[in-house]
Amino acid sequence: MMKLFKIFLWLLGATIIASIGFLIYIYSEIRHDIKPLIEYEPKLTTTIYDRNGELIANLFEEHRVYATIDEIPGRLIEALVAIEDTKFYEHSGINFDAIIRAAIKVIQARAFVEGASTITQQLIKTNILTRDKKIMRKIKEALLALRLETILTKDQILERYLNEIYFGHGYYGVKTAAKGYFNKELRDLNLKEVAMLVSLPRAPSYYDPTKRYDENLRRANSVITRMRDLGWVDEKGYLEAIQMRPTVYDQTLSQNKAPYVVDQVLRTINYEDIRSGGYVIETTIDLATQDLATQALRYGYEQILARDVNATGLNGAMVITQKDSGDILAMVGGIDYQQSNFNRAVQSRRQPGSSFKPFIYQSALNLGYSTASALHDVARTYEFEKGDEELKWQPQNYGRDFAGLVTLKDALIFSKNLATINLVQSIGFNNLKRELEPLHIDIPPNLSVALGNVAVSPLQMVEFYSAFINYGSMTEPRIVSKVYKKGKIIKEFSTKKRFYTSSDQAYLMVDILKEAVERGTGRSARVAGIELAGKTGTTNDNVDTWFCGFSPTVQAVVWYGRDDNQPIGRYETGGQTAAPAFRHFFENYIKLYPEIDRRFVKPKGVMKGVIDGIEYLYTETSKLPSRRHSVDDSLIF
Repeated sequence: MMKLFKIFLWLLGATIIASIGFLIYIYSEIRHDIKPLIEYEPKLTTTIYDRNGELIANLFEEHRVYATIDEIPGRLIEALVAIEDTKFYEHSGINFDAIIRAAIKVIQARAFVEGASTITQQLIKTNILTRDKKIMRKIKEALLALRLETILTKDQILERYLNEIYFGHGYYGVKTAAKGYFNKELRDLNLKEVAMLVSLPRAPSYYDPTKRYDENLRRANSVITRMRDLGWVDEKGYLEAIQMRPTVYDQTLSQNKAPYVVDQVLRTINYEDIRSGGYVIETTIDLATQDLATQALRYGYEQILARDVNATGLNGAMVITQKDSGDILAMVGGIDYQQSNFNRAVQSRRQPGSSFKPFIYQSALNLGYSTASALHDVARTYEFEKGDEELKWQPQNYGRDFAGLVTLKDALIFSKNLATINLVQSIGFNNLKRELEPLHIDIPPNLSVALGNVAVSPLQMVEFYSAFINYGSMTEPRIVSKVYKKGKIIKEFSTKKRFYTSSDQAYLMVDILKEAVERGTGRSARVAGIELAGKTGTTNDNVDTWFCGFSPTVQAVVWYGRDDNQPIGRYETGGQTAAPAFRHFFENYIKLYPEIDRRFVKPKGVMKGVIDGIEYLYTETSKLPSRRHSVDDSLIF
C-alpha cells in the first residue's frame, strides 16, 4: 500500500511538474501576443466636419471613435461589470469561482455550455485569439489574462475593452455605438441606454436594437435588475429605467452628407491610413450653404428639362467660395452622385466661352484702355492655313448683329464677340498673353482666345474670378483648413494669394460686371436687395453654358453641359440655364445669412467722369479721353 501511495505521489508530482512545464512552454510561445493590447493602436474612424463643427462624413475600415476612460461614465462601467464580470476589480484576470461553476455545467452537459471569461479574457479573445471553445485556446486566454493584469491597470483594460468590442450595426467601441444608436455623447446617456449598450457584446446581431428592439430591452432590463440586486441602483432609479423605451436611430455608418466634397477632401489629403488613422478633418464647407447650392443646381437642371431638353448626359456643377479666404463653402460636382460620382466642378475641363472675356477686357484696362474706349463691333473674315488646307473663320455675335462702334464697357456688358476679337487684335497677342500669365493656363496662339477657347474647370474659374471679388488679389480655393490626430494639429492649410491687378483697376471690372447683371446678358441672375456682378458664358453650338459671378462677400460659378460634349439645346445659353441657378442660390443665401454685405465699396483710386451725358468710372491707368478720336485710335471717344 505504501509503495502504491509513493507511486501515486510520484505520478502526481510528475504530472504537476509536467503541467507547469507545459504551461511555461505555452506561455513562452504566446507571451508576446499581448503586445497589441499593451501598445494599443486600434483602427479608428476618420471624421470630416464642416466649418461649424457639423459632421459631414465618417471614413473607416472599422467604424470606431475612441473614448478615453475619462469620457466613459461610471454608470456605464457599473452596468458592464454587473452583467459581464461582477468581480472584475477583485480578480487578477481569472475568476476561479466562475470557472468551477462553468466546469460543473460542462461536465453535466458533456459540452461547453457556459463560459467563465472575465472582461480581461474577453478582451484577449476579441483582440488576439479566436472564439473557438477549445481547451488550448482557453489555456492561452487564461495565461495571457494573468499576464496582462500585471502590466495594465483595471482602467486601462476597461478602456481597451470598451473601445475594441463590437456593438453590432457596424459600430466598434462604445462611443461609436452611443452616437450611432442614440445620437448622443456618452455623458448624455441615461441608465436604460447604458444598459442597452452593455447588452450588445454578448450577441451583437441578436440584440441589435434597430432589428430586435424588444429583445434588446429585455436584456437591458436584466442588466438593470442585476444592478439593483447588487445595490448599485436604488428602487426609484430601477423603476424609472425599466419603464423607459429610448429612441433608437437606424443610421448609415458613413453619414455622408456631401459626397462630392468628401471625394475632394480625399484628393487633398492622400494619407495611406486615411480610413483607419482616426484623423479629424476640419473643412471650409458650410453644410447649410452646400444644401442651397445642391438645390440651386437641381433647380437650374429642372428648368432646362422643362423646356423639353433631352436629359441624356445633361449635368452640371456649382462651386461657392468666400471672399478673401478662398474658402470653398459649397461644392456640387453633379446633379446626382448616385448616378455619377465624377466631380465636374474639379475634374472636368470645358471651354468657358464668354465668361472668359472679363480677363481680356481687364488686360485692356491694365494696358491703358478706358471703360469708354470705343471698339469695332464689325464682322471680319480671317483666313488661315491648317496643314495644306486654306480655311476661313467668320465669327459672329450671338444675335448675328453688330453695333459698328461700341464702348468697351457695353461690349462686355452685352458680350459682343466681334468687338472682343477686334480688341484682342488691337491689344496684340503677345501683350495679352503677358497680361494673362497670372491665370497659369495655356492660351491658344490665335484670336480664338477672345471667345474663351481655353480648357478650364469650374474650380479654376472660381480662382480666376476671385481676382474681381478680392479687388485684384487672386486666391487659390481651399477645402481643408486643418487636420488633427490625437487632438493635435498635424497639418494646416493656409490661404494662398497672388497679385493680379491693383484694387482700383479690378473695381472697374467689378462695376462693368455689376451692370452686366443689371442690364446685360446676366439679367436672369438679378436678385432684389443685393448687388451682384457676373458674366454669362456660352460656347459654340450651345455645348457649355456658364454663369460666373459674385456678391460683395461670396462668389459662385455655375456650369451646365453634357458629359459627351453634345449640344444642350439650340437656345440654351448661360443666361438661360446657369444664371437662374445663380439667382436661385443667392435668393436663398441672403435669407439664410441676412447680415452679409449687400453693396460693393468703391476704392479711393476710382473716379467718376461724364462723356456725352453718360457716367464712366476711370483710374490713373485707365483715364477717360476728353475728346472723340478717329476709329483707328486705340483710345476712341
